[in-house]
Amino acid sequence: MPDAQTFESGIEAGLRFAYVLDGRGGGREVDWRGVRAWSPADGVLWVHLERDDEATAHWMREAAGIDPVTCEALLAEESRPRVECNEDALLVVLRGVDLKDGADAVDLAPVHLSVTGTRVISLRDKDDQIAALRDIRKSLAAGQGPRGAGELFAQIAAKIVRDLEPVLDKLEDSIDALDERLAGREISGAREALSAIRRQAIGLRRYLAPQREALFRLHLEEATWLARADKIRLREVTDRTLRYVESLDEIRDRATVLHEDIAAVASERTASATVRLTALTALLLPPTLLAGLLGANVSGIPFSDDPAAFAATCLLVVVMLAIEVWILRRSRWL
Repeated sequence: MPDAQTFESGIEAGLRFAYVLDGRGGGREVDWRGVRAWSPADGVLWVHLERDDEATAHWMREAAGIDPVTCEALLAEESRPRVECNEDALLVVLRGVDLKDGADAVDLAPVHLSVTGTRVISLRDKDDQIAALRDIRKSLAAGQGPRGAGELFAQIAAKIVRDLEPVLDKLEDSIDALDERLAGREISGAREALSAIRRQAIGLRRYLAPQREALFRLHLEEATWLARADKIRLREVTDRTLRYVESLDEIRDRATVLHEDIAAVASERTASATVRLTALTALLLPPTLLAGLLGANVSGIPFSDDPAAFAATCLLVVVMLAIEVWILRRSRWL
């Protein structure tokens, strides 16, 4: 367990940043010393921490003054989006786009929030990179940020959901391109691309569906520090999340239809190849039968001593093939 010196030294273990809002769109950045010395009279405090750091766990359990059950929920490793109200405080878990460099697929990283009228605590893992919180920090530094706890919370929710739009647009563009390829009956590599789209859509919906329900629940909570403007903004965030879930459902349905199209095209090509092979077998069957009869090692083979017999046999085979081709074309096998 880290001692007090860990928090009082220049090593800001577990602390990404902290601001005391001035109520006019700006704020004063503080370190662990400032966090520990803060009181509600100083203004709204926003503390952004690394959830998986030992210093964070120590401060949350020993100095933050948070209910133990709520504290453990905030520090939990695995968590689905949810909203819980404890008196006038909110425990909120949302999922935002992780902008980790080099990642093959988009991941939704959790942001844990404890919100009261005087303090906002947000937590994320060390390796996660969520642009929404960074953007709010920049706006505070420029004096154009949130002025209170409710506005700060509404902005966090809005910007987390905002970053999902480019991801869904990219998914829709990918499935549109795949649809155009299949319209041209080009299925090479389409199955793998479609599987990747379906997996990503399912993975995103896994968290966005409960996040939609969590945001819906915010409308039922009567937190006194949530102003009317904040509630309106949260309602817009909920509506946008609902549209995103509907978009994912549409992408999933389109992926199912495209999968059926791929299977149909592959089946048609297999059937066409089978017909050609069957026609080829039909063409070769009579000459094969004739060659087998004439090649039998028994006495009485006709024209065995005639020098022109081989040429006559070849001519007969050609005539038979011509007749078979005519018959197969009349039957539309060729």
